[in-house]
Amino acid sequence: MPTNMKDKMKASQVNYAKKHEWENRKNSHKSYSNLAACPSCESVYLIQDPRTGECFCGDCGTVVEDESLLHNPAREKKSRVGVPSNNLFYDRGLATSFDPGDVKELSPDMRNLMWRLKKWDSRSRLDSSKMRNLNIALTELERVADSLHLPGHIKEHSAHIYRKALNENLIRGRSISCFVAASVYAACRYYKVPRSLSEISEASGQELKSMAMHYRILLKELDIRMPVDYPTNYVPKIAAKVGVNIETERITNNILNKAHKARLIVGKDPRGMAAAALYMACKANNDVGTQKSIAEAARITEVTLRNRLRDLENLFASEYGAKLDYVQLLDSMI
Repeated sequence: MPTNMKDKMKASQVNYAKKHEWENRKNSHKSYSNLAACPSCESVYLIQDPRTGECFCGDCGTVVEDESLLHNPAREKKSRVGVPSNNLFYDRGLATSFDPGDVKELSPDMRNLMWRLKKWDSRSRLDSSKMRNLNIALTELERVADSLHLPGHIKEHSAHIYRKALNENLIRGRSISCFVAASVYAACRYYKVPRSLSEISEASGQELKSMAMHYRILLKELDIRMPVDYPTNYVPKIAAKVGVNIETERITNNILNKAHKARLIVGKDPRGMAAAALYMACKANNDVGTQKSIAEAARITEVTLRNRLRDLENLFASEYGAKLDYVQLLDSMI
């Protein structure tokens, strides 16, 4: 067979393979270009890059369009784009607004009409009782969360819990402020942020018993399962207020871990157990910290601290004899 014939057959096979390859690539990519062919080589194998939005020629590589206007991945996935929704706004931050003063080509009559439409649009946003309720509640939530120095994700989850309560018609006939405070406490418990009922009650200005009742309503009606609140979560906060050293704080955690293994913390106030363990560690390590100062830092009474202290002393007395020896306790906890 002549050499030129072999070259022609080889070139034909290469062209066929190339054409078949680009045909598959063309079928696997949707073309959003308004052009029917490449302006350089007039090839019809135009390929759309879904990541960059570029449309390029499959034969010569010429970029036909660098920003395809019809390329919209969100429309293909049927999802929205833009600013994310935020539970801290009554309209989730998705409201639209317009200002007729920005448009200079409007006639006076059309401008007056647009101003009236803008006025009624702003009124219609708070037309429903639900929106008015959310507007009041979320403003109060921001105030309470800021006074407690809570992070953003706690605010978001608090607003989410309040919206669920509003959708279940739990707010009707009850205090909005109490439900806001209960939602903040539920979010703190969910993310294990050490904030007590009394702290949130003081920040919100609501009675402690009323807030606790609304919190129980949230747990029951919304079927919320809260994680166990361990005393070790409160140790750093109480220790920082009292001013003990890091060694005493470490001994406190060791005491609480041993009490947890003995199931002594079940059914006990975690702040009371943390305060009692911290007082034991202060006595064992000769650190500063009286019953009064620790009880005030933990926001409990001295009677509660002494009751929990008695439970811990009985636990360790079984190991060190009838009377607890704090020197032996210090040696075992280090």
